Amino acid sequence: MTFLDPTLLILLALAALGIISHNNTVTVAILFLLIVRLTPLSHFFPWVEKQGLTLGIIILTIGVMAPIASGTISASSVMHSFLHWKSLLAILIGVLVSWLGGRGVSLMSSQPSVVAGLLVGTVLGVALLRGVPVGPLIAAGLLSLVIGKH
Repeated sequence: MTFLDPTLLILLALAALGIISHNNTVTVAILFLLIVRLTPLSHFFPWVEKQGLTLGIIILTIGVMAPIASGTISASSVMHSFLHWKSLLAILIGVLVSWLGGRGVSLMSSQPSVVAGLLVGTVLGVALLRGVPVGPLIAAGLLSLVIGKH
C-alpha cells in the first residue's frame, strides 16, 4: 500500500471544496500551496508562514484603498462620510472589526492549535455559504473574546 500524505489529502479536499463552490480565491490559494509543497519551492514555507499574512493584508489594503487613490471615491465623499449616520456606524464597525482582527492575529500566534479549526471553518463558510475568505482573523478575534485570550 502506498503511503498517502494526510496533509496533501487535506489540501486536495480543500481545493475540491473551492472548485465545487466556484470560489477561485480558495482554489488558487490551495493550488499555490500544493505547488509549493510538491516542488523544491517548499523551502520557502517558513517565509510564507512568517510573511504571508502581512503580505495578504497589504494586498487587501491596497485593493480597499484603490478607489480613493484613483479618485473613484472623491475626497469630498470621504469627508461627507463623517456627516451621515450610516457612514458613522460603518466607521465604528470598521474600528471594531479591526480591533477583533488584531486580537485574532495575537490569538493565532499564541495558540496555533486553533488555527486549523478557524481555517477549516472559513473554507467551509466560503465553499458552502458563499462567504469570503477574510474570516480567520475576525473569527479568531471573536474566539479570543469567548475563551478570554488576547
